[in-house]
Amino acid sequence: MPEVTISRRSALIGAACVPIAAGLANSTAALAAAPMQDGGGTPFARFKTGAFEVNTLLDAASTRDNPQNIFGLNVSADEFKSVSDENFIPSDRTRFFFTPTVINTGNELVLFDTGLGANGGNIAGALASAGYTPEQVDVVVITHMHPDHIGGLMTNDTPTFPNARYVTGAVEYDFWTKEGAEGGAGELVGKLVKPLAEKMTFVKDGEAVVSGVTAVEAFGHTPGHIVYMVESNGEQLLLAADLANHYVWSLAYPEWEVLFDMNKEAAAAQRKKVLGMLAADKIPFVGYHMPFPALGYVQARGSGFQYVPASYQLQL
Repeated sequence: MPEVTISRRSALIGAACVPIAAGLANSTAALAAAPMQDGGGTPFARFKTGAFEVNTLLDAASTRDNPQNIFGLNVSADEFKSVSDENFIPSDRTRFFFTPTVINTGNELVLFDTGLGANGGNIAGALASAGYTPEQVDVVVITHMHPDHIGGLMTNDTPTFPNARYVTGAVEYDFWTKEGAEGGAGELVGKLVKPLAEKMTFVKDGEAVVSGVTAVEAFGHTPGHIVYMVESNGEQLLLAADLANHYVWSLAYPEWEVLFDMNKEAAAAQRKKVLGMLAADKIPFVGYHMPFPALGYVQARGSGFQYVPASYQLQL
């Protein structure tokens, strides 16, 4: 072992550090007695797309067991575990995020989807965290009518957004309100959506909600599922709703079946088509169930895709 020489200066510095270290140790011991804290308030993230101010809002988050009951229904448990291990995520638990988006165009405040409502959501609190009130919302856009997207439309049987007009797809509305769709989610549509019908307009592929926001039909997850392309000053952002519901299991393996996709073959085809476009054109997207703040990019990888979380690109 080589001999170690300690200079007089190093010894003096080391000696001086001893009481400081002791003080830190004592301080650390005291701080360790502080109680554990629950999660903080409802967060939001704000960034720009051209002249538009975009806010993603965390309405809720929850942890669930046995994620293969939802994702990868058509692959073996071994494959599901192997893919999960490779991506540093557990195969026996997952975390869901529920992320509406509100865009200030400078002329109108437009909210896309309304969260879980009475079943654990807090859209009013999420809006408040970003500095808005429900009364300020001019337009509410419903991408599709699963409960976690329409739950916040009403509060105690009263419209949560009293001054808003409402926009959704005609195919989606017709499916959920037709005879035979009255059970389950259809029942909730009857309670939350139908009372707003007089203030509702319907869009098709290529039609605008407001200037700079265009409907893009992506049927499959539900019969009338619509995503929205946002464009301002030459910049684009896709609000992808439930096109892909997990950043690994749905992006890397777009053909893996998802429980909530009502037409699994069509949903997989839409994932490949739209994710391919995002990757080729390098367009950022917001995914309703992506890890908060739900904003990222798509890279092509093999026969699937890789999720690249945004950092500061859209905050410059």
